[in-house]
Amino acid sequence: MNIMSELTIIFGLCLISEGISALIPVAFPASVIALLLLALLLFSGALKPEHIRRSSGFLVANMAFFFLPSCVEVMEHAPAILGQLAPFLLVSFLTVPLIYCVTAWVVQLLIRLTRKGGGSHA
Repeated sequence: MNIMSELTIIFGLCLISEGISALIPVAFPASVIALLLLALLLFSGALKPEHIRRSSGFLVANMAFFFLPSCVEVMEHAPAILGQLAPFLLVSFLTVPLIYCVTAWVVQLLIRLTRKGGGSHA
């Protein structure tokens, strides 16, 4: 596939997820909906990884660029964050190890399941 087709698929999913997010009665981020739709399409086989390989590779390689707006926003609200520094640090130091432990547990579980299933999935 050419790069425009790949980008059309990716941005089309983002557009569809914006519509779904506007329709559902609960506040739910469109980006999460887009990721779920992409995962559903990839797992179902309706979309092959080759269909978005180049565009997704480019986006992942330049991921740091996409964090600039959020870093600028954090710097803009630094006085408010510093006013609540103790709760902010407490939450950060409690959740980061928890996330690491849960992630490690899930990876180990998936490795065990892959070995038990014969490891035929590539």
